[in-house]
Amino acid sequence: MRLTKEQAAENRRQILEAAGRLFREQGFAGVAVADLMKAAGFTHGGFYNHFRSKEAIAAEACSTVIARSNAELAEMLGQKRAGQKTGKAGRQYLDRYLSVEHRDAPASGCAVAALATDAARQSKEVQTSFAEGIENVIEILAENLPKAKPDQGPAARRARAARLWSEMVGALVLSRAVAGADPKLSEEILAASRRALRSRIELP
Repeated sequence: MRLTKEQAAENRRQILEAAGRLFREQGFAGVAVADLMKAAGFTHGGFYNHFRSKEAIAAEACSTVIARSNAELAEMLGQKRAGQKTGKAGRQYLDRYLSVEHRDAPASGCAVAALATDAARQSKEVQTSFAEGIENVIEILAENLPKAKPDQGPAARRARAARLWSEMVGALVLSRAVAGADPKLSEEILAASRRALRSRIELP
């Protein structure tokens, strides 16, 4: 039975969703095409009807997941709700990002933290999806977080945003690296980073 365009598009979306979860949970090398097709509920043979290679789906899955995460961040920081300043929204994002719950759920969490070290060994196509996503999150933070100084220019705001994001991702990566062997140390890394970074977000 021939699929409609709508059904084919939905099948493709389901495969992308499964790939995004599995790659974040197991890494690029830990997931075979057969694995992600099974997780999406399809047979191995149908993969190449939608994607030309594993590299292609890795790049698109990461781009999709990162773009979704960045859109949520932009919406959170851009909210103009009564009584909530951008700094408060930034703190909420920081606390959620550097939480034990996020640490323990890589399959549904930040793709950059889950796959950054893997991405360094991937093709230019995969690395481009990370470069574009990271560029975008830095722009969002630079545009929305309160200025450190009233006269702080665009270059200084961008540098501050890049440092903040790098430290958040690094703290999450380190906390995951030791969580199984030393949960106390893992939680200490998260807590120390939250405390240090809050003051950089909650500026007048």
